[in-house]
Amino acid sequence: MFERFTKDARAVVEGAWVYAEQGGAGTVDAEHLLLALLDREGSRGSFALAALGLAGRREVVRDALREARRHAGITRAEADALAGLGIDVAQIVARVEEVHGVGAMSGDRGDRRWWGGRRPNFGRAAKDVLERALRVALARRDRHIGDEHLLLAFTVLPGVAGEVLADHGVTFEAVTRVCPPVRPARG
Repeated sequence: MFERFTKDARAVVEGAWVYAEQGGAGTVDAEHLLLALLDREGSRGSFALAALGLAGRREVVRDALREARRHAGITRAEADALAGLGIDVAQIVARVEEVHGVGAMSGDRGDRRWWGGRRPNFGRAAKDVLERALRVALARRDRHIGDEHLLLAFTVLPGVAGEVLADHGVTFEAVTRVCPPVRPARG
């Protein structure tokens, strides 16, 4: 699959590894992929984000992802469902952080040496994004997988990354509107 990735999509994957390593995470998560995608400039994905008004709000998205990570990656829908059972996620996070420090529920490890210099593996959610990007590219009959396909994948998968993008108007329909499929020139 990676042989079909454009240089921009490969740069997103490389950037996600860097984010995971810098954060001391044991796995590359979907959020790491989204953070790396937000860093891109001059690509189809970055064009789509700029056209949808997200270029100037990247830090707001980063903050929302950080906050979700503090809450162990629980989406608002999941928090609402737990609230329906009488479980207050914000209260639990506050109590855990009171005892163990801010970010204790993030799953990141402060000691980065624990993987022995190896790059972290991709977690299930990150693999889902990569697989869905392939499916999106195939459905659009694109011959490559670009960072725009990764962006489209985020918009259709459940999870924090898609929720944060949707909060800022980045939906599958909106991205498709500003970033239509690439059609090869007919000669």
